[in-house]
Amino acid sequence: MREIFEATIERLFADLATPAYVMGCEGGEWPAELWAALDESGFTLAGVSEALGGAEASWADMYVLVRAAGRFSVPAPLGEALLGNWLLSKAGLEGRAGAISVAANSDLVLDGERVYGTACSVPWGRNVEAVVAIANSPAGVAHVVLLPRSAASELTLSLNVAGEPRDDLGFTSAKVLAQAPLPSGLDANVLELGGAMLRAAQSAGALHALLDMTANYASERKQFGKAIGSFQAIQQQLAVFAEQAAAAGIAAEAAFTESSAGLAALTIAAAKISTAEAASVGASIAHSVHGAIGFTEEYPLHLLTRRLWAWRSEFGSASLWSQRLGTQICLGGSDGYWPLLTSHGQQPLTRLASNPV
Repeated sequence: MREIFEATIERLFADLATPAYVMGCEGGEWPAELWAALDESGFTLAGVSEALGGAEASWADMYVLVRAAGRFSVPAPLGEALLGNWLLSKAGLEGRAGAISVAANSDLVLDGERVYGTACSVPWGRNVEAVVAIANSPAGVAHVVLLPRSAASELTLSLNVAGEPRDDLGFTSAKVLAQAPLPSGLDANVLELGGAMLRAAQSAGALHALLDMTANYASERKQFGKAIGSFQAIQQQLAVFAEQAAAAGIAAEAAFTESSAGLAALTIAAAKISTAEAASVGASIAHSVHGAIGFTEEYPLHLLTRRLWAWRSEFGSASLWSQRLGTQICLGGSDGYWPLLTSHGQQPLTRLASNPV
């Protein structure tokens, strides 16, 4: 299944998600043609069980979809739709076709069939038809809820540094489209954890695309009669970039592979830290090698670097995940270190009372 996914999604994005098309979506323009192709392909329902209308693909299978979305700077919530539908399926709810997103940062309260509160920084919140979120009942029981975006009583528009919508949705007595108790084995921060995993894979894909672009430019750009890629200083920078991109790709894929039974918190934390650090190093080297042309609007380098800068802090920064990871290791002590490493990251990470910025 993974090979079929990879071949199909690469062709689809190569045809539709061209740099010119992506630039045309800057500022929150909805990519109607691209999303129609994704919706028709059924990729957004890939992680839903067959009994509920999906392909029952594993996260290991879906890794290539999310990585490709990062590699092509896809201006659409493909990863968010995969995560939202996966959680709906886990809760025994049918998958939702069409444009959906997730709200990892919210203070939603579920009272019967009505939801109150605010969902913050919802990717493409202004464009999607529905949002998957976690809402607590008055008794404190966490529920998976599917909310119609049209029911939002308040909409605050915002963009990240890549020009991607990250909107706040306020709900006042909004009737849910579907609801179910959060399945046992899943933590209330499941959407934050899943979102961190998505951004790690997208960053890994963007890093490899950025490395290819930078290496090709270095082989074509001539200075003093020689390609700049032949100079030792440039070769050393490209070698460091290649190491970072490889490490990020391995970490991100490990997070997806080990999330077969549930989201592998420890591995996802390591992947988010690794890819965030690689994003900083890789973007810096790419702009250094490209020089002035890399900062022009017409040259597509910024499509990748601005997304890397945005994604490294979304769903938790490297500092946040480093503290959570370190806290979990310290709490386990020397006796718990090896079991923590060999449990495939399934143990939930301790959440800090005060999250670093």
